[in-house]
Amino acid sequence: MKSPRQNLRRLAWLASLFCAASASAAQVQVTLEGLDKELTEAAKTNLSLEQYVGREATPAQIRRLFKTGREEIRKAIEPYGFYNPKIDARLEQTPKGLHAIFHVVRGEPVIVRQRKVIVQGSGGDIPAVKRAVRRFRPEEGDTLDDAFYEASKDRVQQALLGAGYLRAWTPVRKVEVSRSENWARIDVEWLSGDRYKFGPMHFQGSQFRQGFLDRFIPWQPGDWYSPDKLLEMQQRLVDADYFSTVLVQPVLEQGRPEGVPIHVEVAPARRTVYTAGLYISTDTGPGVRVGMQRRWINDAGHKFGVSLDTAQRLKSLDTRYQIPMPGPNDRSFNLGLTYRDEDTDTSKSKNGRFAANETRQWRGFTRTLGVQYLTGNFEVADEQHYSSLLYGEATLTRKQANNFSFVRNGYSVAFGLRAAPQLTLSDTGFSQLTFDGKYIKGLPKRQRLLFRASLGAEVVKDFDLLPPELRFFAGGDRSVRGFDYQAIGSLDASGKVIGGTYLAVGSAEYEYYFLRNWGVATFVDAGDAFRSQDFNLNVGAGLGVRWRSPVGLVRVDLGYPVKSEIPDAHGIRLHISLGPDL
Repeated sequence: MKSPRQNLRRLAWLASLFCAASASAAQVQVTLEGLDKELTEAAKTNLSLEQYVGREATPAQIRRLFKTGREEIRKAIEPYGFYNPKIDARLEQTPKGLHAIFHVVRGEPVIVRQRKVIVQGSGGDIPAVKRAVRRFRPEEGDTLDDAFYEASKDRVQQALLGAGYLRAWTPVRKVEVSRSENWARIDVEWLSGDRYKFGPMHFQGSQFRQGFLDRFIPWQPGDWYSPDKLLEMQQRLVDADYFSTVLVQPVLEQGRPEGVPIHVEVAPARRTVYTAGLYISTDTGPGVRVGMQRRWINDAGHKFGVSLDTAQRLKSLDTRYQIPMPGPNDRSFNLGLTYRDEDTDTSKSKNGRFAANETRQWRGFTRTLGVQYLTGNFEVADEQHYSSLLYGEATLTRKQANNFSFVRNGYSVAFGLRAAPQLTLSDTGFSQLTFDGKYIKGLPKRQRLLFRASLGAEVVKDFDLLPPELRFFAGGDRSVRGFDYQAIGSLDASGKVIGGTYLAVGSAEYEYYFLRNWGVATFVDAGDAFRSQDFNLNVGAGLGVRWRSPVGLVRVDLGYPVKSEIPDAHGIRLHISLGPDL
């Protein structure tokens, strides 16, 4: 057993070793001078000494890493075309440790003097490949830049793959650099090889009859293989809403020029989907919406859905039957029955509607052609009528946006044509043209501009027999704010709104989001619903609050009628709406 004196000596010896080790530790600072931000970041990333900033290291470690610093910086800026930098370096003692200072003069960049980029074989004649070769960077006279060079090689390779040249390769890939003369020579050559075609299809996991999924194939037998077509097919299957999982894969190891086998694996989604939710709108009042969607009802992929809305001023029941016809135009045949009971300050109506139409993609638009039969009773002002109308309908709609959940840049347009001759099933004849458009432009610092326009015109034989659904009104949450829903329109002899045969409404709005999900808005809306030459400009303006809620954009606006011929147009009105921008 050791004596207390011996233990004290041992503790003193350990303490002296710890102090010596602490004294030998040092901190390092690194300063890079003479380079722009991009090159400085590249040099620091490649500099081993930078990893010890803020950490303790021995002076010997720091000096060893300092000696390799010049070469590391040189290698870091070479990909940007600077092969002859002058680097002065010094290591200074400071009270906190050691300070490594590198002063870099990058020198003149290396210029591409000669460049040869060619594709041998039939792949060189493909327009997309020609375009990729033509846009290859750097060109002769440009600074040698590795990032541009590698990206250009990838574009040529992807163009070849996209055209079906699955075995294309580069036997020649050379970049020669003369440091003494600051020039470079690029020599890249592809051999395209054989061009491959699409081969046999194999489907696994489908719940539909054999051959049904063939309609989703966006290519014809014998077409050249294309990865873009595979992605298109996968997206079509996803959009069909039949499957929870979709996997489209080429079997490349079995691929031959005459055909690459394609394997498609799917898993059925939940067959029946139920929905329920609360909503609020000052046009219809608070309401409840429930629905049921049968994603497929048979092995031919037919769909069925039903939805029920009950709100303060609107009750509706809607059923729809859809027969999809997948293919190049994504056609579908649709049948629908609707019952609607609406009671507003302007009108009351109870009607049933039967609709049959065909929808398809047409020249970038969604086109709908069909017929509708509308029958029921209604009351406008003090007049009550019962009417039935059988009319044809054609619509063209289109939407584009960077992000439909919250649009920064995008637009939507909708053109409509309705017409009904006065036949046995129609109490009056009419023709109607409509246009609705919206444009959203994102600005810096979380700002947006929104523009909206609605136009309409119709010719009707007996206006009194035209239901409110087919007349033009203005005012409300998505029309001229500051006015009640359907409060703007032509007036009868007693001064009550009866709607119009023409519509012209425009809106301009500015939004600023001070937080990611919260913003404020200011707006000006203007327009009228009128008959003949009785146009009267109604203007509403106001302020609003925007909330990007988990279920969609909530808009709360306070609008004021700035100008109007409507007798009751006065005071501030609250407008609340929920829904997508487009």
